[in-house]
Amino acid sequence: MVETLITSAPRHTERAVGGTTVVALHGDIDILTASPLGAHLDDLTAALHPDLVVDLRAVSFIDCAGLRVLCRARNRTVERHGRLRLVTGSGQFLRILGGAGLDGVFEIYDRLSEAVAAVPGGALTTAAG
Repeated sequence: MVETLITSAPRHTERAVGGTTVVALHGDIDILTASPLGAHLDDLTAALHPDLVVDLRAVSFIDCAGLRVLCRARNRTVERHGRLRLVTGSGQFLRILGGAGLDGVFEIYDRLSEAVAAVPGGALTTAAG
């Protein structure tokens, strides 16, 4: 019997809103999808002053590999004097961030429009909420 490991790339849509890149992720962000997603986010955070919003509202599952990808994107953005905002309405995701000790690490918003329009430091929701 031959086994085939199927790796799926994360499904996403991407668009520019002014100078901000908005990436809407869909489905699972896990060990199978983390590597291609990480490579894509690396591309988006390669230049100076990246301005990125990652919309997680359609993400149904995220594991530690997915958290690692988000942390790497955040760190690369900070190193390049840019911004990374997350959009989620999921209390479960906020609890995962809290459990991982990532409270207050990300700018987190409930609504995409608020994340895109936000001034630096104006997050409406924290991981502790």
